[in-house]
Amino acid sequence: MASKILGSSLLFITTIILGVWSYLVASTFDYQHSMRLRHQQWMAYHGKVYVDTYEADMRFNIFRNNVERIETFNAGPNKGYKLGVNKFADLTNDEFRRLHLVGGYVGRQNQKVEGFMSASKSKHFRYANATNLPSTVDWRNKGAVTPIKDQGNCGSCWAFAVVAAVEGIHKLKTGNLVSLSEQELVDCDRKSYGCDGGFPISAFQFIVNNNGLTTEENYPYKGKQHRVCNFMKTASKAVRISGYERVPAKNETALMQAVAHQPVLLEINGGDFHFRFYEKGVFSGKCKPHLDHGVTAVGYGTTAGDGGKKYWVIKNSWGTRWGENGYMRIQRDYADKKGLCGLAKAASYPTI
Repeated sequence: MASKILGSSLLFITTIILGVWSYLVASTFDYQHSMRLRHQQWMAYHGKVYVDTYEADMRFNIFRNNVERIETFNAGPNKGYKLGVNKFADLTNDEFRRLHLVGGYVGRQNQKVEGFMSASKSKHFRYANATNLPSTVDWRNKGAVTPIKDQGNCGSCWAFAVVAAVEGIHKLKTGNLVSLSEQELVDCDRKSYGCDGGFPISAFQFIVNNNGLTTEENYPYKGKQHRVCNFMKTASKAVRISGYERVPAKNETALMQAVAHQPVLLEINGGDFHFRFYEKGVFSGKCKPHLDHGVTAVGYGTTAGDGGKKYWVIKNSWGTRWGENGYMRIQRDYADKKGLCGLAKAASYPTI
């Protein structure tokens, strides 16, 4: 009798184990199938095509890992910003940095300067005595910002940040907003390195020395560096600047003085996982002040809710499917004087 009871108990336990195992297998299969379908939909949306099955499987695994990290963060405590599964979701951190930032060049050349901007000897800061600054500034509302652009798989963020700053001051001085050529800087500024990174100060000086910059329409962006500068196209100048100045380093008050008067180029750490997948809100993620990306500050403000969070508005060059239609709101008045992600370390602006 005891043996029959024992046998029945073992059968019952075995049935439970098999049932749980079957459920886990089915759940895993459903999850994998769902994620595969999600990856395929993401590929179609972003126009992604892989060369073979091996690459497709490798990219899927990277995509899945990134998605899981994003969803874990979004499901956690509210940090005031959210992440999104954008066009960078099938890249590793190293691949992303190599393709979309300028750190690759800096690392290879063993630059002694921090970040990627050459040092400026100019100590003049024309906005040092500016007071009674507005509480909110948004140069987009003043028509001083061209639509979001996309640098593609080229480390030319430095050129886009320079161009955006020049477009802004030209509009404020002349009343005309002109979309200018990043490709001219990528091809023709020989003190920079095209898609391998560049120096904003050098680019500003290039524009001064060459008596201006041509339009985007005349010298369109190709996402790669040509071996030869197209001098026939560069002969037609659309915008000129007289020079450039640096914002005093590690001083967000000085940065606010400058941004209150014109769009300002910022160097920043754009390689952090949260920065890469930022979708909306006021970004406050932890990131080191290592400078490897160029953006343009086009405003600042304070949120109405959440205790009134202070933020900068930055224009990026990763297309409209990143962030808030291509822009980011990032924490202002950060505890570290370098600014969040180092944004207050090396700001500069063109002059007319």
